[in-house]
Amino acid sequence: MTHSVSVTVPATTANLGPGFDCIGAALTLYNRFKFTHQDEVAIHVTGTESDRVRTDNSNLVYRSFVKLYEHIGQNPPSVHIDIAMDVPLARGLGSSATAIVGGLVGGNLLAGEPLDTTAVMELAIALEGHPDNVVPALLGGCRLAASVETLSRQRWEICDVPWHESVVPVVAIPDFELSTAEARRVLPSEVSRADAIFNTAHLGLLLRGLETGNEDWIRAALQDRLHQPYRQALIRGYEVVQQAAVDAGAYGLVVSGAGPTLLALTNPRQAEPVIEAIAQTWQQVGVKAQVRSLEIDNQGARSSNEVA
Repeated sequence: MTHSVSVTVPATTANLGPGFDCIGAALTLYNRFKFTHQDEVAIHVTGTESDRVRTDNSNLVYRSFVKLYEHIGQNPPSVHIDIAMDVPLARGLGSSATAIVGGLVGGNLLAGEPLDTTAVMELAIALEGHPDNVVPALLGGCRLAASVETLSRQRWEICDVPWHESVVPVVAIPDFELSTAEARRVLPSEVSRADAIFNTAHLGLLLRGLETGNEDWIRAALQDRLHQPYRQALIRGYEVVQQAAVDAGAYGLVVSGAGPTLLALTNPRQAEPVIEAIAQTWQQVGVKAQVRSLEIDNQGARSSNEVA
């Protein structure tokens, strides 16, 4: 008998303006992974930008799969990994988080599920380095993550953030990339007390705005002083696209993750005008972009077992 497990993991949008490195939401865009027991390791990739994904032992899905077995003290089995990609690479939509979560969940299933969801989540955070993408990719929905430092170890408290049905996420995915490392290099090593207070207040307002759908709160809440002012210069046409989105009815426009994908929040009536305004304005400055409205994925990573 051949044992296979399949794992589907949603894309994510992180930071959401003032929520730098602590908040993210799962979106209805997916990468899919299938792990099959075989005599040797092989990786096959199809879909969006599949030709750019490594198919040797450095593949992030495989490395995460191996890490799961190392964590439980077992040798990893030889597997064929089939990857079907819809989440573009290096665009700020959590492609690396889908790989990490996919590899960990797939390995855990093949190993007989020795780890519970919390243990898988903590391992994913350790691999990624921060929680804002991997947590919603694993758990679904919009999630706020806060570290809790104890004498023995650091742990995480995860808070689900209600997302009102009237708040529509619109993603604008440009035809150029921006690495997370490059996006982090432009950030200052220290911030002022005033900027820290500003972001604390705006994150609190964002949480209430997303929960209630209050348009005025969301408009104000999307402002940020920790990362967006520094990253905007890396994204061609950001200011004109932001203005066009707001003029078309968006509550605001922010950098998705490390960028260069942009995220607009709006209401259902204005979603199409916002999509058209972003696409047309970015094209006027020489940037082709896929612009579409998505929904919040509330399920997160989902899996199935197959025996043939």
